[in-house]
Amino acid sequence: MKLCRFDEDRLGVVNGDMVHDVTAAQDEIRKAARYDMKGDAVIAALPQWRSRIEEMAAKAPGKPISSVKLLSPVARPSKAMAAPTNYKKHIDEMRSRTDLPKDATRMPPDIGKAGIFLKSNSSIVGSSEGIPLRFPDRLNEHEIELVIIIGKQGTDIPKAKFKDYIAGYAMGLDMTCRGSEDRSFRKSIDGYSVIGPWMVTADEIANPDDLLITLHCNDELRQTADTKDLIYDCGRLIEFASSFYTLYPGDVYFTGTPQGVGPVKAGDTLRGKCDALGELVITARQHKIGG
Repeated sequence: MKLCRFDEDRLGVVNGDMVHDVTAAQDEIRKAARYDMKGDAVIAALPQWRSRIEEMAAKAPGKPISSVKLLSPVARPSKAMAAPTNYKKHIDEMRSRTDLPKDATRMPPDIGKAGIFLKSNSSIVGSSEGIPLRFPDRLNEHEIELVIIIGKQGTDIPKAKFKDYIAGYAMGLDMTCRGSEDRSFRKSIDGYSVIGPWMVTADEIANPDDLLITLHCNDELRQTADTKDLIYDCGRLIEFASSFYTLYPGDVYFTGTPQGVGPVKAGDTLRGKCDALGELVITARQHKIGG
């Protein structure tokens, strides 16, 4: 099943080029959820609600996806996690660059030593919302990635059981503003964490460590990610993060970017594509001061 959020916080099931509105299910789920719960109520309730959501979608008239505004498929993650240095060729690429601060090119090859990092929840947007680029005098770059969406609460999760904790997958664009400041600070600018175009539930992805994802900037192919090349595969990423944190339903996890990161300027259109996950299309614009 493909689940999206669209327009003014509506929930939809995507079938082909159409979206079927099942917002009534979302309303009921949220009404029953505790205000102080950690994580996203809709993602947490999916196992119990899935059949009802599918029945509702079958009865709801379809609306062209092209006519709606796609938001992030998760409304309320408790955290956005991200893995650095998770493709060898990207590590080599960054080490060879001379246009960045020295700290940015000293990349430990082992996530176990470097650690993962967190991005602000307020940086998360959907594909229709656009990227408001700040600091045009600085280098803003794209990083296409596979995003894991956590399905249930867990900590100290062994790698062998990681799939038990996954709700689904999406593509993600980890935007970064290059500079000498802390990584999380520079990567948490508004709109710098794009997720979408929707969430594909885990049952539709037989092996998340065997997905091909590409990114075009305008008409230029910039990045090609084969998740078979991840240094820390999805199971190991979950095991590592959960050894530090409790993971909650709706938490999102950017798994790392491959080589080919490059500049993004206002007016650029970025297109991430994966046969299993859909097409993530987003346009960059100049941030409007005060807006």
